[in-house]
Amino acid sequence: MSVQTHESGLSCSRRPTKSGLVALNLGLLIVLGLVTIAPGAGAQSGANRVNEGRVRGEYSVVGGSTLGQTASTIFVLDSANREMIALTWNDSTKSLEGVGYRDLVVDASSDPDR
Repeated sequence: MSVQTHESGLSCSRRPTKSGLVALNLGLLIVLGLVTIAPGAGAQSGANRVNEGRVRGEYSVVGGSTLGQTASTIFVLDSANREMIALTWNDSTKSLEGVGYRDLVVDASSDPDR
């Protein structure tokens, strides 16, 4: 871009031409098209294969306590996939940490005498 000087000594920049904006928009459109048709990342396609047979979860959350811990525990039950996880709050990192996971189908079919 060229800078023009007025009689007052102030400088102002020239406005971009319409052809430059059209070229920029065409370039951005091409980049958008390439990103859209590009194959997914390996981690994304692997995650999709794992979850193909998994249905959308139906969650119930219950709060409780756990022996040996001062923080309360949150139990999250996914009744559609028959899974349960336990989470506790870590005050130092300000995040939830996993305490345990149970597959309720395996638990229901296990030997009760063991």
